Amino acid sequence: MIAQQPLIENLELLAKQVVEGFIIGLHKSPFHGFSVEFAEHRLYNHGDPLRHIDWRVYGRTDKLFVKRFEEETNLRCCMVVDTSSSMHFPVEEKKMSKLQFSCVAAASLTQLLKRQLDAAALALFDEQLHYLSACRSSHSHYRLLMHELERTLAYKEKNKKTNAAPALHQVAEQMHKRSLIVVFSDMMDDAEHIDELFAAMQHLRYNKHEVILFHVVDGAQELDFNFENRPYEFVDLESGEKIKLQPQQIKEEYVDRMKDFQQMIENKCHQYQIDRVQADLTQPVEQVLYSFLLKRNKLL
Repeated sequence: MIAQQPLIENLELLAKQVVEGFIIGLHKSPFHGFSVEFAEHRLYNHGDPLRHIDWRVYGRTDKLFVKRFEEETNLRCCMVVDTSSSMHFPVEEKKMSKLQFSCVAAASLTQLLKRQLDAAALALFDEQLHYLSACRSSHSHYRLLMHELERTLAYKEKNKKTNAAPALHQVAEQMHKRSLIVVFSDMMDDAEHIDELFAAMQHLRYNKHEVILFHVVDGAQELDFNFENRPYEFVDLESGEKIKLQPQQIKEEYVDRMKDFQQMIENKCHQYQIDRVQADLTQPVEQVLYSFLLKRNKLL
């Protein structure tokens, strides 16, 4: 008997446990001060925080100036989750699917934002954007987001294709204030339309949003193509198309092409200043998040 995907009964509780596990290792908020806009300088007054001193200006003038800010607002963050059918892979393994991984990661980051009293929003898409919440920080709003993520986990509709570009354009248009946009996707859009996808991400960057892409993959099967040497029937979860073959017949070419695709995604993310996180299902959610947040924490 083949083991089914693990059942996630209480997403909010699981997210809290994940956050509790890595919050101790973060010495400061990895997102602190993101939405603060620099406005002008003023002379340093005794008691001003030293972190606000502009040391470059001091080097030029020998005088201490501090930066004044336009608005001391909290962070605004929108979690964008791909719910297309390919996100249900793997369907018969004793581990999380890409959709489950994404929902748990999004819920965990939402818990972290809630602790910081920041505002959060949630967007869900497959062939189109089918859910986009307001961006708020109230307790009731966070409960609503958790409820939507739990509903998403139960989302089992078949043959839903990925069409991320229009969804991201809509998010760019409707997120009016500068925000952090966190996208969870396996990037299984039509390869011919990859330029359209990154044009949509560029739209987000043009609107002064910071974009983080959690590229969710199953490293063992999707990247390394590790299957037993026996006949398989492979099914395209988005189109339903099927093909029967022996993995060893195509493994070398498949792995080479997948490496090229991964490198193309990495290059385009670098080009458009998008922070790409390789989220491999072979690693626990908390490990992926902790590695990313720790790296970000050190950069701030």
